Amino acid sequence: MTNKLQIKSFEEYKEKYALSIENPEKFWGDVAEEFQWIKKWDKVLEWNFQEPKVEWFKGAKLNITENALDRHLETRGNKLAIIWEPNDPKQRFVRYTYRELYEHVCQFANALKEKGIKKGDRVCIYMPMIPELAVAVLACARIGAIHSVVFAGFSSSALADRINDAEAKAVITSDGLNRGAKQIPVKRVVDEALESCASVETVIVYDCLGWGPNMEEGRDYWWHEVVAGQPKSCAPEPMDAEDVLFILYTSGSTGKPKGVVHTCGGYMVGAAYTFQNVYQCDESDVYWCTADVGWITGHTYIVYGPLISGTTSVMFEGIPTYPDPGRFWQIIDKHSVNQFLTAPTAIRSLMAHGEDHVLSYSLDSLKILGSVGEPINDEAWKWYHLHVGKERCPIVDNWWQTETGAIMISGIGNISPMKPTFAGYPLPGVNPVLLDQEGKEIQEADVEGYLCIKSPWPSMLRTTYGDHERCRVTYFSTYDGYYFTGDGAKRDQNGMYRIIGRVDDVINVSGHRFGTAEIENAINTNDNVVESAVVGFPHPVKGQSIYAFVVCEKAPEDEVHARGEIVESVVAEIGKIAIPEKIQFVSGLPKTRSGKIMRRILRKIAEGEVSNLGDTSTLLDPNVVDELIEGKL
Repeated sequence: MTNKLQIKSFEEYKEKYALSIENPEKFWGDVAEEFQWIKKWDKVLEWNFQEPKVEWFKGAKLNITENALDRHLETRGNKLAIIWEPNDPKQRFVRYTYRELYEHVCQFANALKEKGIKKGDRVCIYMPMIPELAVAVLACARIGAIHSVVFAGFSSSALADRINDAEAKAVITSDGLNRGAKQIPVKRVVDEALESCASVETVIVYDCLGWGPNMEEGRDYWWHEVVAGQPKSCAPEPMDAEDVLFILYTSGSTGKPKGVVHTCGGYMVGAAYTFQNVYQCDESDVYWCTADVGWITGHTYIVYGPLISGTTSVMFEGIPTYPDPGRFWQIIDKHSVNQFLTAPTAIRSLMAHGEDHVLSYSLDSLKILGSVGEPINDEAWKWYHLHVGKERCPIVDNWWQTETGAIMISGIGNISPMKPTFAGYPLPGVNPVLLDQEGKEIQEADVEGYLCIKSPWPSMLRTTYGDHERCRVTYFSTYDGYYFTGDGAKRDQNGMYRIIGRVDDVINVSGHRFGTAEIENAINTNDNVVESAVVGFPHPVKGQSIYAFVVCEKAPEDEVHARGEIVESVVAEIGKIAIPEKIQFVSGLPKTRSGKIMRRILRKIAEGEVSNLGDTSTLLDPNVVDELIEGKL
């Protein structure tokens, strides 16, 4: 399976891309033939973006876990499916073959059924990055229950919001988790959340740290007890292609998180097709994505994409800097990792520690490097390419969203052109356009505009859970007949795309539009700068001015001089028109636990509107907000 759908040359990419846009039903129908279906589809695609209503592989029946597990048993039963690397390098790593993973999934699926969980029930999973997290996800899919994974770092109130929105019947969790030098009481957070969650009947707890947490009789059960004696096979629940596979919550511009809904058939096809092409894994390759399964990247490119493709996928419990900044590189050498995917935030944090931690490892096994989560700045791209990839590994900088389900714009392994800070070309089946402010398509080259998608792709969201109108308004109402990504982008003369940031992150200074990523990229070229975030704030003449929050490797002894150097960097990279009016030196930025900078908070601080900053409890370090307010210029 691993190689069948892989594009082998840039010429082939162009041919496949043209077919996918001219005749998407033919293209995706051919792709879908490579998967295992209980019943084939009656029609490949029906859609409109007005309601919106999108149906892929209409009438088909399948179970995604048959494609991720069962069909590999005969030829890959003894092949490693998951390698789990623990937080503490002194602890032994764990390996599951495809057969072992299949048996664990079936046993846990049977345990869920025994607790009354059935097709269509929502199950919230709030767990550390341990193999049982992947087992829980797949076990839900096996029996047709809808999984809703919540990153095990969210507060109890954020967890309760998500449980209540989905009306989850069960929660799967652990006693605690390891993260770097810390141990976090996960079950205690669940207990606090459940004080306001009437829908939850069952809690299953994995004994991770041996802590012996509070267990409520009749509601709470130990994982090892519920799986004991369960059969090692479980018949897969036949699912309609458009049945819900999972709900994943994503922050919106308004307070309440949106439950993005993905369905079984289209998501399966999109996840596997994009994985196989972007990462070009061979049969014997070991692939590692450093994300958490609490985010869409973990769903698609740790669990579903690699396993459907029969690949060996690494799961990592820890953080990049524990016990030292060489942890990533040590794991790559230890397991001979071939494809490595991480976030620019992680790369920049490791850059701040110098080069010694990476130069002491060989990294000879690496073939392809990936970047995900935000646009990668030029300096981080070059550092990653030189020190990690040794200038021989292509960087696939992929753009996509929770809502898109799978990668949309990206390099394809080592067969497509590479350009620092540019995500690359749209993958087959993805039809992006740039629109101007009036909503007209911009045809010219070397332009920027609002990034929209003109036609459906298999892995796209179908709705926001329990509120279809919110889905329509958020994604399909801004420009009639288009899915609006919310991002601004540039397209160069060759048709490559560069994402320049969220539309509300585009700053308009005297009629000149600058993406935040563009200015940050310029600031970050300064040798002492680790990272930066810029926002616009009102200016009586220019419309907006630029406010920069800057994190330095060493706190500047002379802030005036340091600001002057940063201004020089911006002028050199962009021009005087992009000079920040205010540059505030800070020790950190307000980030979500997935590494996303909360620009909403930065904008309010820059504007002096600090009386209502909204919910800051889900930030990685809420205390950083007080420092920013106190130091405001």
